[in-house]
Amino acid sequence: MASSMESTAAGTTTAEMDRLLTAARDALTDTMVERLASTSGAALEVVDRLSDPETSEAVHAIIDKITEFHRIGALDTLFQTVMVIHAARSATTDSIVERLAAFAEQSINTLGSDEMLQCATDLVQALETASAEVAQNPPKGGLMSTVSLLSKPESQQSLYFLLKMGEALSNARSGR
Repeated sequence: MASSMESTAAGTTTAEMDRLLTAARDALTDTMVERLASTSGAALEVVDRLSDPETSEAVHAIIDKITEFHRIGALDTLFQTVMVIHAARSATTDSIVERLAAFAEQSINTLGSDEMLQCATDLVQALETASAEVAQNPPKGGLMSTVSLLSKPESQQSLYFLLKMGEALSNARSGR
C-alpha cells in the first residue's frame, strides 16, 4: 500500500512537472526565445574571456585596486573628479573655447615680449647679486647693526618698496 502511494505521489509530481514545462513552452514567444539565446550567447562569451589567464588576472587586479580605493576613500574622490570633468565638458561652449584660446595667446605674447625678458633677466641678476653679498657678509646681529643697516638709503628705499608693494597687493585683494 505504501508503494502504491509513493507511485501515485511520483506520478502526480511527474504530471505536474510536465504541465509546468508545457505552460513555460507555451508562454515563450519566438522573440523571447531569440532574446534568451542572444543573452545566453553573450554571457558565454564573457565567461570564455574570463577563463583566459591574462584577462582573469587583469580583472582581479582591477577588483583589488577598486577595493583599495574604497578602503582609503579615493573612490569617492575619483568619482567626484569624473563628475567635475563631465560638468566642465558639458559647460564648454564654442565661445568659452575661443576666449580661452585668446587668453592663452595673449599670455604667451605677454610672457614672450622683450619687456618680460628684460624683467626676468634683471630679477635673476638682482637675486644673484643679493645672494653673493649675503654670502660674503654674514649677519653680525645686535640692535646697533640693525640700526646701522636701516640708516643706509638703499635699505630704506628697499623697505619702502616692499611696504608699498604689500599695500598695493592688499588693496587689490580686498577690492575683489
